[in-house]
Amino acid sequence: MKCFSIDLDGTLLNSNHQVSKENLEAIYELKARGHEVILNTGRAYSDVVKIEDLQKLELPIFCINGAVLYTKNRELLYETTLPASTYQEVFTALNTLDVGILVYTNYGGFPSTLPPLHKKSEEELNQLFLETDYTELLAKDDLKVYKLIALVHPSQVRKIESVKMALKDVLGISTASSFPNNVEITSDEAHKGKALLRYQQLMNLSFEEIIAFGDGGNDLGQFEVATTSVAMANAPISIQEAADIVTKSNDENGFAYAVNQILKNDPKPILI
Repeated sequence: MKCFSIDLDGTLLNSNHQVSKENLEAIYELKARGHEVILNTGRAYSDVVKIEDLQKLELPIFCINGAVLYTKNRELLYETTLPASTYQEVFTALNTLDVGILVYTNYGGFPSTLPPLHKKSEEELNQLFLETDYTELLAKDDLKVYKLIALVHPSQVRKIESVKMALKDVLGISTASSFPNNVEITSDEAHKGKALLRYQQLMNLSFEEIIAFGDGGNDLGQFEVATTSVAMANAPISIQEAADIVTKSNDENGFAYAVNQILKNDPKPILI
């Protein structure tokens, strides 16, 4: 059994955040051949299950860059969080840098998760973050922090390098960028590649091959453990250079195109 690990935004989803008919058919074909298909995303679980095209699929979902793993039956399999002291250290560092801050918790995204903000103007983003009182979070009972995101409008992407520099000496964290205008901060146990290895162990599986599909910096982790890594044509050049294969863009059904090429060397099972 092969494992196909698929990023969502910029990979399986097109620019309208939809799954094309071709990509859905490719997933069904993989499942029909007995392969494991996993959604491996930086999104929160709530932002995955609301995608209508994916609701009928019974697939494992790895959320928040591997911080939270769900089985195909929607059962929580694993989670890792940021300790309160680490959260405070990271938040304090980000708060001095004039960047927006998103906090992913067991209560949801605060003040939002990332997907609803993609088309917001610079003024709208600034207003959102200015109006947010982050002290409200710390008053919540049994708070779990899975991830912080430092976010700027694409026109302010130059600020991202200062974020990376400010966090480089913080212990116990992993940083990655799902888009050029953000930095995602999680526990160092949250990592798309570690999630794939952890899933095999917890489910007592052994994949013959891992084929990983992605377009962002947070996909490099799964590229590291993959037998074959596939970058989208819309990915930054640095991501394409790190991959074994570059397929068509997410708006050209690049996932389905690559799967069809891979399956040419994968004989169909004999049905008895």
